[in-house]
Amino acid sequence: MTSLENRCALVTGASSGIGRAAARALAAAGARVVLCARREDRLASLAAELDGAEVLALDVRDGAAVSERLSGIEFDIVVNNAGLGRGLEPIQSGTASDWDEMIDTNIKGVLHVQRATLPGMIERGRGDMVLIGSVAGRQVYPGGNVYCATKHAVRAIYEAMRIDCSGKGVRITTVDPGVVETDFSVVRFHGDRERADAVYADLRALQPEDVADAVLYAVTRPPHFNVGEMVLWPTDQASTTMVTRRG
Repeated sequence: MTSLENRCALVTGASSGIGRAAARALAAAGARVVLCARREDRLASLAAELDGAEVLALDVRDGAAVSERLSGIEFDIVVNNAGLGRGLEPIQSGTASDWDEMIDTNIKGVLHVQRATLPGMIERGRGDMVLIGSVAGRQVYPGGNVYCATKHAVRAIYEAMRIDCSGKGVRITTVDPGVVETDFSVVRFHGDRERADAVYADLRALQPEDVADAVLYAVTRPPHFNVGEMVLWPTDQASTTMVTRRG
């Protein structure tokens, strides 16, 4: 594996789950990691584990703040991970505030971060942009509606960036996992831990470290080798709607 020594990596949504695991994996490979999320206390706790890590308390939904804080920093790697799901209601009984939060975070947040960091990579002729998508961006499932729409948008952004960055030396990757055991479902169900736990019951789900390993693989390939799309499934998940629960 190629060392990431002397490379600077930004990880959004680094306070928990996939973002936290990705930050740890990149730091272990030698990168200097910038931890970005809203919960500064959690970032500080993680930074204490990681030699040289920096804390950047930031809400990716705030485009002006993202531009002010990130523009001009020389990031070699950006893991655009911040995202969330809210609710599983059908569209006809959905909640507009949930839709707004998903769209503002999962789509606009991604765009804000890319707009602030991509020009520098293009100017330097190198860099890795990694989007954390989802199999929900490939298959719509019952109740997924707006969340799935946001992840389909992330996949479209990935494809558009490949075109926009063609020939500029920047590698674009999307990592699209299936069921990953994180706080995702707790957030989706507005803190209902019992309902969230049922999502992972009797299922050997992916762990955040599995997704982090995929991210690390992508960014440590030789310069001529761009891992474009990685789809990660638990062995017992055949699609977004078909999961084997073994107990």
